Amino acid sequence: MGSHPESKDSLPAPVTPAGREALEAILTHPARTVVALDFDGTLAPIVPDPDRARAHPDAVPALAALAPKVASVAVVTGRPAGVAVRHGGFAGVPGLEHLVVLGHYGAERWDAVSGTVTAPAPHPGVAAVRAELPGFLDGIGAWQGTWIEEKGRAVAVHTRRAADPQAAFEALREPLGELAARHGLIVEPGRMVLELRPPGMDKGVALMEYVREAGAEAVLYSGDDLGDLPAFAAVDKLRSDGVPGLLVCSGSSEVAELAERADLVVDGPAGVVRLLAALAARLA
Repeated sequence: MGSHPESKDSLPAPVTPAGREALEAILTHPARTVVALDFDGTLAPIVPDPDRARAHPDAVPALAALAPKVASVAVVTGRPAGVAVRHGGFAGVPGLEHLVVLGHYGAERWDAVSGTVTAPAPHPGVAAVRAELPGFLDGIGAWQGTWIEEKGRAVAVHTRRAADPQAAFEALREPLGELAARHGLIVEPGRMVLELRPPGMDKGVALMEYVREAGAEAVLYSGDDLGDLPAFAAVDKLRSDGVPGLLVCSGSSEVAELAERADLVVDGPAGVVRLLAALAARLA
C-alpha cells in the first residue's frame, strides 16, 4: 500500500476504503479520537545507538498542536516510559498536559498530568537473562558486531553494527528464543534487534486497553516496525467492533509487511510529523 503524493501542508489521502472512512470519522469527531504513535522510527529517526535517539525536531510542536483537538494522544513504545519521555522531550509542554506514554509495551505508564511512571514488579527472568547473555553470545560466537541494550524490564540484542546485520539477526533468532523460553520470556524481533521480554504484553494489548479506557470512537495508529504489527491487529479488531481506525506506516523498506497492511505510508518520522501537523491544521 502507499499514499498519494502530498505537499508539505496537505492531508494525505489513505489508499484503502477503511482508511478513508477512518480519516473522515477522525475529522468529523476529533474529540472522540485517540491518536497513538510508536516512538523509535515513527516520532524519532532510527539511529545506530538507541541512546542517541531523539524525537524529530518538529514532533513535539505537531503533537502539542494536535493533542488539544482530540480525545487523547498516546505514545506506545517498547522503551521504558521514562526514557521515551526524556528522548521525546514530552514533559512540561503546553498542549501536552494529558499526554500518556505507554512504555515497555504497556507494562509502564507515564501520565503528563502527574509526571510519574506507574508499573508492576519486574519479571525475574529478565535479571537472569541479563546475567547470562554476555557469556551466552560469546559461547555461540555471536559477540562480534552485536551489542546488548539494557531496557530495564527487557534486554535487547542489536545486530545493526555486525558485518552482515541480517545474517547475524537470523542466526540469533533461534538460540535467543531458546534462552528466552528457558527463563519464561519471549523474543520480540524488530529492525536488526531481538528483544527478550516478559510475555503477555504487546502494543496491541496496550493500545486496545487504552482505546477502551478512553471510550474512543475512532483511532489513528502509526508505527514502523515488527513490534507494531500487534497494534495494527488491534486496530483491525476495533474496526470489526465498529470503531474506525487509520493505520499509518512510517515508511521503511526494512519492514514491508507493515507497509502492505497500512492505509497510508508516509516518509518516516518527517512524514509522520507532517501528517500530525496537517491533521491539527485541518481541525483548527
